[in-house]
Amino acid sequence: MKKAFEGIIVSNKMAKTVVVKVTSKAGHPIYKKLIKRDKKIKADTGSFSLNERDKVIIVETRPISKHKHFKVTEVIKDGSA
Repeated sequence: MKKAFEGIIVSNKMAKTVVVKVTSKAGHPIYKKLIKRDKKIKADTGSFSLNERDKVIIVETRPISKHKHFKVTEVIKDGSA
């Protein structure tokens, strides 16, 4: 099963690549409080023209390069509005 994440584009300065910040919440093992964790993932844009602050869905794929293992499949919300 392929992993799918929802995140916000942080950088689009590379050719055909964007950096997506994915936020997850996990419970602390001792204090039982929710902790917000961020992870930056490089993703292939494909045919999309994307800007910073766009909300997208990325899906795991075969390795495209040394650091790219995800592909943008859908734009949920345009960040410019």
